Amino acid sequence: MKIFISSLIRGFEPFREAARSAVTTLRHEPVMAEDFGAQPNSPQVACLQGVRSAELILLILGEQYGFVQGTSGVSPTHEEFLEARDTKPVLAFVQEGITRDAQQTKFVSEVQGWQQGYFRGGFKTAEELKDLITRAIHDYQLAHAAAPLDIAVLTQSAVSLLPRARNGNSVQSSVLNLAITGGPLQRILRPAELEDRKLVNDLHQHALFSEPRLFDSTKGMESDIDGAALYLEQEGGARIQLDEQGGLVLRLPLERQSRRGHGFGGSFALIQETVVQQLTAGIAYADWALDRIDPTQKLTHVSIAARIDASEHLGWRTQAEDDASPNSGTMGFGGGEEKPPVTVDRPRPALRFDAANLAEDLMVPLRRQRKNK
Repeated sequence: MKIFISSLIRGFEPFREAARSAVTTLRHEPVMAEDFGAQPNSPQVACLQGVRSAELILLILGEQYGFVQGTSGVSPTHEEFLEARDTKPVLAFVQEGITRDAQQTKFVSEVQGWQQGYFRGGFKTAEELKDLITRAIHDYQLAHAAAPLDIAVLTQSAVSLLPRARNGNSVQSSVLNLAITGGPLQRILRPAELEDRKLVNDLHQHALFSEPRLFDSTKGMESDIDGAALYLEQEGGARIQLDEQGGLVLRLPLERQSRRGHGFGGSFALIQETVVQQLTAGIAYADWALDRIDPTQKLTHVSIAARIDASEHLGWRTQAEDDASPNSGTMGFGGGEEKPPVTVDRPRPALRFDAANLAEDLMVPLRRQRKNK
């Protein structure tokens, strides 16, 4: 496995050599700027290419931030972190017992704030760093020992989790169904863990009180085990389902309380901003839930399947369009054909760092299904 070692170079040589020794002792290949030699590219480009070629990143932070590059506005180590964090697993190690400069203090806070669920450790000496890295790489390999990732199988797994479609002209309430499957496919929760009341309470509390909220605090909640899946449900509201493989299914209402009462679930159309809001809420909840049940990141990728169950009479509007004509609209008369789910697949960090684009990538095809019927 290629492992990129990212840190300040000048004055940090003993720690970089300790990292190299840990990597080679475990029979992996260190990727380090010192080894690049003469290249046609700039050192900046060469290092970023090294990050992209590696399967794992070791980020080692000491007291100095380093020189700020004119093109990026950040130090080389900071730029390497920004390049890696959305697509590569990063193991971060922070030197202790030192006084960091202001920029480095801010950078360390950024890394530690992002690093929820990732390996990290503090060290004082080069020998301590070597031991930490050796254990962290070993633990990382054990945690990620799983079947090869098959995106097609992962996507099909997400689609299969969706409940049976409820399209047709008789559907009275509009809901968004969102299924998120992590891969490589493997068991994440034992049956006893799925039944743990603390897990139920954590899922419930986060849905109630963490923004964006999935559950309505004025409603009660029912939870139970159905087959090999745990579910939490509010009557007439949201539903959360979690299985032993970490598969998550969310049912999110698309109605607005203030507009109920004039038929067809409260509006003549699905409101685009409401769909985006619920997609964003579901993605944020999935990100938190996966960190809760899989803190060591065994699941490195996710596939998401989304489908709207709503009356065929409903069209699609923006909020501005609906506000302009709240009591009128163009109503569809589709033949009740089942609409296929919309799917996307991404590295798992995209749930946190690319949530807005993820929501849009799901919303646009869903909108086309309604506008092109």
